[in-house]
Amino acid sequence: MKTSFFINRESYVRQLVKLAAFTLLATPAFAQTYTVTDLGTFGPNSNGNYSVAFCINSSGQVAGESSAPSSQRSDPAFLYSNGQLVNIGTLGGDVGQPRGINTSGQIAGYSTLRSGSYHAFLYTSGQMTDIGTLGADYAVAYGLNDAGQVVGNSAHPGGQDHAFLYSNGVMTDLGTLGGDTSNAYGINNLGVIAGYSYNSAGDFLGFIYQNGTMTPLGTLGGSWSIAYAINDHNQIAGQAYTRGNRAAHAFRLTDGQMVDLGSLGGSGSWGLAINNSGTVVGFATTRVNEYHAFVSTNGARMQDLNRLIPANSGWVLGQANGINDAGQIVGYGTIRGQTHAFLLTPQ
Repeated sequence: MKTSFFINRESYVRQLVKLAAFTLLATPAFAQTYTVTDLGTFGPNSNGNYSVAFCINSSGQVAGESSAPSSQRSDPAFLYSNGQLVNIGTLGGDVGQPRGINTSGQIAGYSTLRSGSYHAFLYTSGQMTDIGTLGADYAVAYGLNDAGQVVGNSAHPGGQDHAFLYSNGVMTDLGTLGGDTSNAYGINNLGVIAGYSYNSAGDFLGFIYQNGTMTPLGTLGGSWSIAYAINDHNQIAGQAYTRGNRAAHAFRLTDGQMVDLGSLGGSGSWGLAINNSGTVVGFATTRVNEYHAFVSTNGARMQDLNRLIPANSGWVLGQANGINDAGQIVGYGTIRGQTHAFLLTPQ
């Protein structure tokens, strides 16, 4: 079984998520506001003309994926640095998707090979390296820390997908909570890992992994949860079912306490990234079932990022994927009818 990510996220690996038309709301005067930078694309191909930003480091370097001019499908990874969009390529296939970037500019993610299969990579000093698998021909990386340790998910020869830690050239199976599948999404600078795993009852729960032990995080009262990100204070952002499984909401977990961040009027929200101040970003459904990017400062419920940018910007921000300690946020939205990566900078 391949891992679901965000909204059926594994299908996103093969096909760009198409954003719906969004409703832009006015900016409240009391809130933090942001300027918006369009990171652009490498150009159109048979998939369209798009880009998606997934992560940002403390220097404001951004990594993501973009279409590139080609008569065939070509969607390489990019590094945005000093105002320039740089093509960092793939592992030989058509798709490269970065998911984490550290302070030194190392990038972890996954890419297709010429064969079409997916392998995890680590990009260092201009070189993209295949970091291998747990035995079968599939691996994806979702996060890394400043020591260059990488986490993700890989397949065993028997078909099971397990969370892994890649450190000092060795990929280690982190196991599960008793079920057949697990996935690691984030690792902090203390080496503590967050993700999710199925248990023996067939439910899946967010976990924290440290000192060789995987511990479940619990839920918001429902039956499952997913941990998507962890900061250096072991605060975790993710999503969990509420009581009675009536809704799936973003959460912030601090010192073992999971706080419901609510939604933007709809039934669903996803907490995808968290910085060291405890600010969470992600996306949520609105009352009319559209997807909007959100921000939630530590101790506060979420705010629609579309209300915190200039009303005449032309942007509709659909998903926020990353935030650094300066409060800069990256993700993707629509501008002039196209899906582009954005960088938000606090004013």
